[in-house]
Amino acid sequence: MSATTASNTKSTAMRPARRASTAGGVALVGALAAAASALAATSHAQAWGLSALTLAIVLGMIVGNSRLSGIAASGDAGIDFCKGPLLRAAVVLYGLRITFQQIAEVGWSGVAIALAVLCLTFALAVRLGTSVFGLDRTTAILIGAGSSICGAAAVIATQPVVAGRPERVSVAVATVVVFGTLSMFAYPLLYPFLGLSEHAYGVFVGSTVHEVAQVVAAGRSIGEEAAASAVIEKMLRVMMLAPFLLALGWTGARGNEDRAAGGRARIAIPWFALLFVATAGVHSLGVLPARLVEALVAIDTLLLGMAMAALGLCTRMEAFRRAGAAPLKLAASLFVFLVAGGYVINVALGQLLAARA
Repeated sequence: MSATTASNTKSTAMRPARRASTAGGVALVGALAAAASALAATSHAQAWGLSALTLAIVLGMIVGNSRLSGIAASGDAGIDFCKGPLLRAAVVLYGLRITFQQIAEVGWSGVAIALAVLCLTFALAVRLGTSVFGLDRTTAILIGAGSSICGAAAVIATQPVVAGRPERVSVAVATVVVFGTLSMFAYPLLYPFLGLSEHAYGVFVGSTVHEVAQVVAAGRSIGEEAAASAVIEKMLRVMMLAPFLLALGWTGARGNEDRAAGGRARIAIPWFALLFVATAGVHSLGVLPARLVEALVAIDTLLLGMAMAALGLCTRMEAFRRAGAAPLKLAASLFVFLVAGGYVINVALGQLLAARA
């Protein structure tokens, strides 16, 4: 038998095993995501602002670090699929949660506040993370994305652009959970001392709190008007995820030593970010039936949960021990900036733009 024939025979024999690994991994990840969604629907999880994404990565980490880790290892191909192509599809469908009309509801002041908070928080994250706390650039970027945009969803959307390893993603998500949860309880306690109207408080919450679920909880504890403006401002930040990813891919490629055939640097464009904007655009037109949008959003929540569960399965607790206290110190610094600096940005830009109106 020739070497070529033997190689082809071996490849053919491996295909069923590969398919079994893919199916088994997807099934395991799907089960964890479904369990996370069920837990997120409970009153206790909602009271603590724990989203399905947060619970999915926690469940994944529990399984991945338990005696069941052998089962997870047998489904490596499916797990890789869930934290790769499936993740990108989930980010695209995330566009169904927002519309361009939401920008008009918060006005230009809301846009300016969201943009200022995003840019300053992310720049601070990269600077402090790499220069002060000694973190690698990828971890600093992931923590910065989660803190400045939309929590866990931003972390996992940024992961393909920076090629972050699962353990770094999990560390970044953990910081979002810790300080996002703290924000949910701290903001209502601060409200009497802020001197803000309900609407302005909602914009402050939406522009500085990490997760959507946490934004809802922090806003609703003050009133429905605060909750409404908080969610709209938060969705505006979510809309900035796509241009953020495009800018990150472009600037990252500028420093890449790889060159294309023509001698030019290859620019890594995250095409799923463009499709995310296109999906939001279609949703803004109002041509999709409400029931279809609701069903697709439910599917997207499941897909995002699967991606988070897959990342959790690939994370070992040793990664947290190696990371040390530096990620938490960075996240804590960003939390302080979001509360204090975010308040200054909200008040200053709000007054400036109101005076020019």
